[in-house]
Amino acid sequence: MKLLQACGVTKVYGGLQALTDVDLTVMPGESVAVIGPNGAGKSTFLNVLTGLTPPTTGRVLFDGTDVTKLATHKRVRLGIGRTFQHGRLFSRMSVLENVMTAAETCRRGGDGAPRETAMRVLERMGLAAQAAEAVGSLSYGQRRMVEMCRVLAGKPRVLLLDEPAAGLNSGEVEQLVERLAALREEHSVAVVLIEHNMGMVMRFAERILVLNFGSTIAEGTPEEIQSDPAVLTAYLGEGYSHADL
Repeated sequence: MKLLQACGVTKVYGGLQALTDVDLTVMPGESVAVIGPNGAGKSTFLNVLTGLTPPTTGRVLFDGTDVTKLATHKRVRLGIGRTFQHGRLFSRMSVLENVMTAAETCRRGGDGAPRETAMRVLERMGLAAQAAEAVGSLSYGQRRMVEMCRVLAGKPRVLLLDEPAAGLNSGEVEQLVERLAALREEHSVAVVLIEHNMGMVMRFAERILVLNFGSTIAEGTPEEIQSDPAVLTAYLGEGYSHADL
């Protein structure tokens, strides 16, 4: 069963064509990266998938249901979770309280208490020891992980990540990759990520969609994308090689 689909998505802002007939299919538990130069339409595409921006034409389907006109909060309840490039946390609240707010907002019948749900997520993501600390006192990398925990507290079936490795050091990126891989393997959570860290993309993604000027110029496995002439010209560069990662 196809989990998330974008079918012929086009987005026009006035005279600007931000996206042109973009297609994407994501299967349960699959990891997909969306890459491309700045201004290629990547964040606009994520905004369309999550309902923040309506497409001019095209459709978005989730688990076979057309959600193109569905509000963002309703998509969240269906299982579409999303992080942002710039975190949206309550800096004066504790880590636990931040995650509890998401657990309460996305609570469904049969779920445990928000505190229990939040603590399970924090333990899974290695932040249980910081549960009582104010978010504002954490390192940048830890705050990014708290934002991830907030999304996971909603028990998403697909996780859309906007630049999750931005500002992280190499050790934090490695931890992020390991934890995302565990989510996929243990809970069949699909992951779609926008990312400029090509080392992370090539290690984590099973499939890569490449956008340029709002259009798809390539789609394939990491190995296929690394050797695609159009991608090398538009984004990776002629001198790019896997040895650079």
